[in-house]
Amino acid sequence: MQISVIYALPQEQYLEALDVADGITVEQAIKMSHVLERFPDIDLSSFKVGIFAKLSKLDQPLREGDRVEIYRSLPRKPRNAHAVDDRKARIRAKKEKSVDVSK
Repeated sequence: MQISVIYALPQEQYLEALDVADGITVEQAIKMSHVLERFPDIDLSSFKVGIFAKLSKLDQPLREGDRVEIYRSLPRKPRNAHAVDDRKARIRAKKEKSVDVSK
């Protein structure tokens, strides 16, 4: 059975295609892929995993063609990051406007 294991960092992506036995679990596939050796910061007890962008458990059995994905935690959610940046820009613009008015 053919599956793949994927892990992505901002500047590097890891993808390994594996030929595995039927009934293998997500955790077994991750260990077989050697991704844990290449990226020792991966902690399966705290990182989430999924199959084709759907969260799954480590004991989930795999099917032919599945793509196992290891999700790293993000420092902040992209939507929140944009909101914070927008708020800072509005504050900066307001300060600049008040400085111009006082001249």
